Amino acid sequence: MGFMEIFFLGTGGGRINLIKQVRGTGGFRINSSSANIHVDPGPGALVYSVKNRLDLLSLDCVIVTHNHVDHVTDANALIEGMTHYGLKKRGIIIGSRCAIEGGADTSSGVSTYHLSKADEVYIAKWGERKRFATGKGSFEIESLRLKHEEPTTFGFKMHIDGKVIGYISDTDFIDSLGRDFKGCDVLVINCMKPKPDKYEGHLDTTQVVKVLAIAKPKACIITHMGMKILREGPAQAAQRIEKESGVKTIAARDGMRFSL
Repeated sequence: MGFMEIFFLGTGGGRINLIKQVRGTGGFRINSSSANIHVDPGPGALVYSVKNRLDLLSLDCVIVTHNHVDHVTDANALIEGMTHYGLKKRGIIIGSRCAIEGGADTSSGVSTYHLSKADEVYIAKWGERKRFATGKGSFEIESLRLKHEEPTTFGFKMHIDGKVIGYISDTDFIDSLGRDFKGCDVLVINCMKPKPDKYEGHLDTTQVVKVLAIAKPKACIITHMGMKILREGPAQAAQRIEKESGVKTIAARDGMRFSL
């Protein structure tokens, strides 16, 4: 087992933050011995990758958990990098069905042209575990059910280089989350809200506590935070989650590196 880190290129969520860019919306990148993987490359993923000297030509995989603008906008640009300016057929694209094929009222976030440039395209299926080989090693993705406005949204547990990285993308709270995401070395959770409100589709801190109480990862990182949680203080929210769940919890920051 060698070097492994999660690099956060954007930790903001919600429509207001998306336009104002109080926090970035570029998703995060997993850099490991077996693969370099960019997850949910929303607006800014390309620019902030370059600014942080993250080599796009070394990408092995791009993952899009759902077909919303703040998760998919820069996917095609990153795929251009992964495929060496579109000149070399290489790399893996993993996406929700809507992101890859489109839906009833939306086109696919990843273009047909860019899909054709990858070595492998996989549409995530809830409950399925699949292994992917790279030139440097391999990793496995276990796709897990979420509940969001985009009906094919998925979360995952990634088994890579002896570690398990979990990711709960945008979702309503569902009872299966804690059980499904057990066994993670680190669990990244999109936590948009500091407390419950009338708007569905995203987790708040009290729901994150419920998930962690059952999942019990070694560490939790909250990201994709909306304006209310940013105003009230992400660090305070993380401290509250940690105190109530008993799980070490960190509020991600743009440009933060988390080493495993």
